[in-house]
Amino acid sequence: MALAPAIGAGLRRALEDDDRVVIMGEDVGRLGGVFRVTDGLQKDFGERRVIDTPLAESGIVGTAFGMALRGKRPVCEIQFDGFVYPAFDQIVTQVAKIHNRTRGLVRMPLTIRIPFGGGIGAVEHHSESPEAYFAHTAGIRVVSPSTPSDGYWMTRQAIAAPDPVIVFEPKRRYWEKAPVNFSTAPPEPLGGARLTAFGNGDATATIVTYGALVTTAVEAAETAASECGVEIVDLRSLSPIDFDTIEASVQRTGRLVVAHEAPVFMGLGAEIAARITERCFYRLEAPVARVGGFHTPYPAARAESHYVPGVDRILDALDQVLAQ
Repeated sequence: MALAPAIGAGLRRALEDDDRVVIMGEDVGRLGGVFRVTDGLQKDFGERRVIDTPLAESGIVGTAFGMALRGKRPVCEIQFDGFVYPAFDQIVTQVAKIHNRTRGLVRMPLTIRIPFGGGIGAVEHHSESPEAYFAHTAGIRVVSPSTPSDGYWMTRQAIAAPDPVIVFEPKRRYWEKAPVNFSTAPPEPLGGARLTAFGNGDATATIVTYGALVTTAVEAAETAASECGVEIVDLRSLSPIDFDTIEASVQRTGRLVVAHEAPVFMGLGAEIAARITERCFYRLEAPVARVGGFHTPYPAARAESHYVPGVDRILDALDQVLAQ
């Protein structure tokens, strides 16, 4: 199954299992979403549970906030990553704060789905990577699936969580297929990272990444497999971050590359590099290398292949840390 229908299957199961679940967003109903993730849900569950909203992200999240206060479990779709900014105030000053503001009396079971990242040849505001803004905000869980199986399970786990969860979905991977585990229980916790090893013998470098770049990192690791072993940590959760899994890998390999599509400047990679340097200072054989986008507005479609990190840039970073 591809990632998009796997997420849709997770939404369908949540609607079936809990009458409190409500899906809302621009074109999520009759159209089935611009990426067809919610295709068929309004037809099967009705307009009161799969709601087409006006083009007003602040209104979508604000309404969902009120619904969650009244016992619903709303799932908002932000149509594209760059459209989330009108709802930024609602998310960081209301959704993220209500549990603390009420000293734990009020929970906020609200899920916000955001297709993010580049690689689809879109126009301005349609290829952003705003995850660091929200990971910086206490009170919100931030996750990003990289596989169809994760798309299915993390969607269900996010909706079932008592706290607000933002799910960043890598839009350029929506139609890549892989097996989906439909077992009766989630194979991994929502906040845990996943580690995979490539190459023969002991690994000599760790790559930490998430979202769309997991596939890119795997391609890089397979390319380098004849020369070095690589462990890849798919973060899955961006807040909280599973630093224990990263640390355990770096303790074995002694080298770390952190990769994401978002700009390197002030990106999540900076926090990971700093934290692992603190934890593994005496095990690191080289400075942590960071790979990411440039500190510029996202470029026009013709130039995005130069902006989005590819296999070659990850391999260059591997060469950098292995040379020391």
